[in-house]
Amino acid sequence: MIIDKLFDNVAHKGHVCFGLDTDYSYLPTDFANKFSTLGDGLFAFNKELIENTCDIVACYKVQIAYYEAYGMKGLLAYKKTLAYIKEKGCIAIADVKRGDIAKTAEMYAQAHFSGDFEADFMTLNPYMGLDTISPFLQYVKDKEKGLFVLIRTSNEGAKDIEYLPINENQRVYNVVGEKINQYGKDFLGKCNYSSIGGVMGCTHVSEAIQVRNDLESTFFLIPGYGAQGGKAEDIVLYLKNGNGGVVNASRSLLLAYKKEAYNNVSFAEASRNETIKMRDEILSFV
Repeated sequence: MIIDKLFDNVAHKGHVCFGLDTDYSYLPTDFANKFSTLGDGLFAFNKELIENTCDIVACYKVQIAYYEAYGMKGLLAYKKTLAYIKEKGCIAIADVKRGDIAKTAEMYAQAHFSGDFEADFMTLNPYMGLDTISPFLQYVKDKEKGLFVLIRTSNEGAKDIEYLPINENQRVYNVVGEKINQYGKDFLGKCNYSSIGGVMGCTHVSEAIQVRNDLESTFFLIPGYGAQGGKAEDIVLYLKNGNGGVVNASRSLLLAYKKEAYNNVSFAEASRNETIKMRDEILSFV
């Protein structure tokens, strides 16, 4: 199952999920000027980063909004980026956060698990109900695909809905997490984690140990590291025996070349160095 490949990647390459949330403005001006179209520049930038980090990251997360914003040229860069990740033998997470029902959900599954936009995992929003997830399960079962379902996010607004109390001991996100964990038990890999994983922000560490214990077979995609306040020492609380999650970083890796420490290296080398720094910092607490 795809979760076993991701688990093995973490074991051998570390916990970094490199977020290719690439705004065109992130490209160094001299690099961008080499290309006749915006789309060509976006893809070339991503390609350089993938080539220089594929041996040190567990996976890549590609946020579709950054490509949709540029229309067809942007979506072509999105397509090429996913294809190149696959060509390099790496894992791609399509960060699309879909959440709809019936035929609409079926079409989303087809769109992102086959054809031009095919990825290995995709993110889903379950807050419309669990019937938003069921149309994707056939791909998990038969096509070696996986899901990361929003459970508890890292943004401040998570408190508006996800933290609403259900009873003295549970909040909305606890219930959602338990349902996702139970849902995923039919899709366990050899690593004892499910190909139906969960998005679990690392910015609320007080509940981390309880969350990890409660959702024992749920592999986590962990946002919130770095700029949002999540620290390397917090990450280990969401892991089990050093595995069970990947940690996303986007702008800090994409824009590493702007740091004074990397003034004399290429943008790709700067990103590689910053990725290694992040990987090793997390590993130091595992």
